[in-house]
Amino acid sequence: MESAREVLQQVFGYQQFRPPQDAIIDTLMNDGDALVLMPTGGGKSLCYQIPALLRPGCGIVISPLIALMQDQVEALRLLGVKASFLNSTLDPDTAREVEQSLRNGQLDLLYIAPERLRQPRTLALLHEIELALFAIDEAHCVSQWGHDFRADYLELSLLHEQFPTVPRIALTATADARTRQEIIRRLDLTGASQFIAGFDRPNIRYRIALKQNPKLQLLRFLKDEHPGDAGIVYCLSRRKTEETAAWLQEQGFDALPYHAGLSADRRAAHQARFLREEGVIVVATIAFGMGIDKPDVRFVAHLDLPKTVESYYQEAGRDGLPADAWMIYGLQDVIKLRQMMAGSRAAEEHRRAEQQRLNAMLGLCEITTCRRQALLSYFGESLDQPCGNCDTCLEPVDTWDGTEAAQLALSAAYRTGQVFGVNHLVDVLRGADNDRIFQYGHQRLPLYGKGQDLDNNQWRSVFRQLVARGYLSVDLERFGALCLEEKCRAVLRGEESLELRRDVRTRTVKQRTRTPLPEEVDVALWEALRDCRRELAEEQGIPPYVIFHDSTLREMCVNLPQDLDQFSQLTGVGERKLDKYGPAFLRVLQDYRSGALID
Repeated sequence: MESAREVLQQVFGYQQFRPPQDAIIDTLMNDGDALVLMPTGGGKSLCYQIPALLRPGCGIVISPLIALMQDQVEALRLLGVKASFLNSTLDPDTAREVEQSLRNGQLDLLYIAPERLRQPRTLALLHEIELALFAIDEAHCVSQWGHDFRADYLELSLLHEQFPTVPRIALTATADARTRQEIIRRLDLTGASQFIAGFDRPNIRYRIALKQNPKLQLLRFLKDEHPGDAGIVYCLSRRKTEETAAWLQEQGFDALPYHAGLSADRRAAHQARFLREEGVIVVATIAFGMGIDKPDVRFVAHLDLPKTVESYYQEAGRDGLPADAWMIYGLQDVIKLRQMMAGSRAAEEHRRAEQQRLNAMLGLCEITTCRRQALLSYFGESLDQPCGNCDTCLEPVDTWDGTEAAQLALSAAYRTGQVFGVNHLVDVLRGADNDRIFQYGHQRLPLYGKGQDLDNNQWRSVFRQLVARGYLSVDLERFGALCLEEKCRAVLRGEESLELRRDVRTRTVKQRTRTPLPEEVDVALWEALRDCRRELAEEQGIPPYVIFHDSTLREMCVNLPQDLDQFSQLTGVGERKLDKYGPAFLRVLQDYRSGALID
């Protein structure tokens, strides 16, 4: 492990391993297999990159992120690592050059797409060379229970069959117990050491609100809290993605659409701009989530309810600095998602699993206690104290005894035959005078007009919460009719009371206006360092974060290193980056100390 620590410090510029990185590396160095669950931004890549550098042969990294391989390889080359990639973006001549470099023992790491790995030509090539290890990134893609299933991943059991002595490491940031078992079975990792580093990411602020005026809510969130920040806005449909991106452009934001309906060239161009430029917002379908590796995403915003908890927060704040996972939703989102599930051709067992995941997402939305505690519980972890960094902690939810209202709502669904949606049931309870009420004779029901103490929005809130908690279900074959579930019997009999959320039409939480800087940081210096990074990045055609993360720039501002020796002590500054970039940033720091920088 002494050699591993030297590589960590000299190549990657970090002084210490984060547990359990050292234990994972030790396992691979001793020919063992590993299954690694580590939160986004936790340093998963070092767990296979360092052993690949230390072990004889080349490390093979299987990744579905074709569009990112070039950036990942460029970042490693900047550190002096001999890395390359093989995927469908390469022309035949370039691919042959990479293959020859592999044969000649000139590569430490090779990134490869799973469909390329399965080709007989590629497997024959791998049998010719010495292999350090196999790293299976985004391992949840192997699981049909996972949120990003990839059919090509099902073939990766061939690694153990054809290369039984080569250690394997499977890595993912999110996988519940069912998905973990599927990964182990599919990849034949029953003997692998398991390392679960925890899913808690304290830098992320979790916020969920009711959908009232989506565009206005999003605009207020972006303008008040994230002006100039990079982020992702997710929508369920391609059409909404296009419309939202166009509308944000009209509001002055640098926003780009991203969905499967765009041409491959346009998707690649938008993704490249997002990765390489600062302050770009991508408006995307959830398919974008697997395509990024950008550390400084300051927010992820969902304009529609995502299907799973895993999809809610993944991409935000990979650099460990404060970030927001923000979402607005409504009952119509639930109906839309369940319609999509009903139209799925998946097996019944899989559809039931998807329904359970949606119910877990709804539970997170409607919870009245700490959201982080609920989210960690979903992944089988516990948090002893409320986090203090989610909306329900920052502004405790106002609740009310909704037992009587719930009984009326359930009775309205039952007495009208369980064939009507929310709007009609609210009309019955509010005593509405319209043709549909009289058409069905519902004005003669004993509960007609008994719910005038609550307005339409309050009743919709009651029905939404009853659906989310499983007391009512939505019958999609009857256009969103609400039906009673067995669970509701105790409420109707008065054997169970219900505390419901009191929805507030306007909720505000005091937030930062920009990514916060330590008080001692001079903004002029911060911006000058960012300008220096941007210029270097543009010269080399790489994303700014590949040069240094924001966290390293913050350290420069606080520590004000005066020479290369002091600069080398900064986090993320290895020997290669010290030589390549140290002088340029030291000049900016010298200008600052001499008073040449003026805000």
